Amino acid sequence: MKRTFSILISMMMTAALWAQSGTNVIDEVIWVVGDEAIYKSEVENARIDAQMQGQRFDGDPYCIIPENLAIQKLFIHQAAIDSVEVTDTEVWMRVDRTVERYVQILGSAEKLEQYTEKTMAQFREQQFEMIKNQLLMQEVQHSLVKNVKVSPAQVRNYFSNVPEDSIPFVPTTYEVQIMTRAPQVTQEEIDRVKGELRNYTERINAGTSSFSTLAVLYSEDKLSAVHGGELGFMGRSELVPEFANVAFNLTDPKAISKIVETEYGFHIIQLIEKRGDKVNVRHILLKPRATDEAIESCVNFLDSVSNEIRRGEYSFEDCVPYLSHDKNTRNNYGMVVYRDPETWETTTKIQLVNLPTEVARKVSSMNIGELSAPFLMTDEDGREVVAVVKLKNKTNGHRATMKDDYPVLRDVLIDKLNEEKIEQWIKAKQKTTYIRINEGWRNCEFQYPGWVEQ
Repeated sequence: MKRTFSILISMMMTAALWAQSGTNVIDEVIWVVGDEAIYKSEVENARIDAQMQGQRFDGDPYCIIPENLAIQKLFIHQAAIDSVEVTDTEVWMRVDRTVERYVQILGSAEKLEQYTEKTMAQFREQQFEMIKNQLLMQEVQHSLVKNVKVSPAQVRNYFSNVPEDSIPFVPTTYEVQIMTRAPQVTQEEIDRVKGELRNYTERINAGTSSFSTLAVLYSEDKLSAVHGGELGFMGRSELVPEFANVAFNLTDPKAISKIVETEYGFHIIQLIEKRGDKVNVRHILLKPRATDEAIESCVNFLDSVSNEIRRGEYSFEDCVPYLSHDKNTRNNYGMVVYRDPETWETTTKIQLVNLPTEVARKVSSMNIGELSAPFLMTDEDGREVVAVVKLKNKTNGHRATMKDDYPVLRDVLIDKLNEEKIEQWIKAKQKTTYIRINEGWRNCEFQYPGWVEQ
């Protein structure tokens, strides 16, 4: 089910992106599902976008794409019947990830704006309804399969009757502990950064520079800098508290906020617009830099601590809660946790590709129980920190076994049963939904033949 519907969701995102662009396609309604129409332009633009990304279809795209869009209509209709709801906060979080994905595809945020002929704020607003529908569809799917469960005996029986090459391959994973120290920033450097921000404020108030221009030139929030510092409409919970408190208290679009300190650095903020419980602001971020001497001091400190751990004077686990500056791991004995961006499931068994680049380089050549030398890395807040990592465990790639990988085998069987249940639901829904397909779009080997059996 995960593979089938991830493809469907990808198609939905693709169609929406192209529908928002300036592409001109001679349009016509080619399918009708219930009260919803599917347009030729949606299908054609999705096909072109897939071609641009190097994707290949296992069949005729003019059959696969409209069928996937039709399946979407069935789920959204059911969501309305069942009064399924999703929170705006969750939707906006997905919007952010979607925007980042398209920026990567097109090369830059500027190219995305040029392509869609919309500002980033406008693009985010348009993505909102589409992603809301995706989440509604997922909620309906989850409600259909929530009671699907399997026992160890069922899992064992199923996999005892499949060929060996059908048993899942578990990639090599690493369990890593980390201890970090942020080099101390001098008051002189903090004063320098604040002085820069005060200078920007004076230039804006004097009318010699615009906030947007200064953000493009100097802001260290690179994603928003290319949009003149504009963040788009966001709720209070989407912003760090210190930033939100100031942003939501702004009332005059011409005024510049006081300097705001957050975990990311120092900001000045300008109001663009308030809309209900959301605010759209632009900001300039500057980050104080530690001196080479401060970095070297951190390296020497962690090197000394590491040597004491190697000599057995302390354990890594003893030191982390008291010495590490990493807020995400210091209360968990430094254990690094990976969260899947799609399922939000967490695990400590992490593939190299999902570790921070600097950490992956270290652990790839380490032995279990070994400590690395101190090294410089960038944490998830964009700060330079000095780190030491310990390879707690490593599991080499292998075919899954009941003894070591039961959750993997269990999930594969559950996914198979879920997919079968979803397929049954779609086939039943086809029989009770009005469906019309134009003559030129019927000659297909559909995954679900019921579309043309009405």
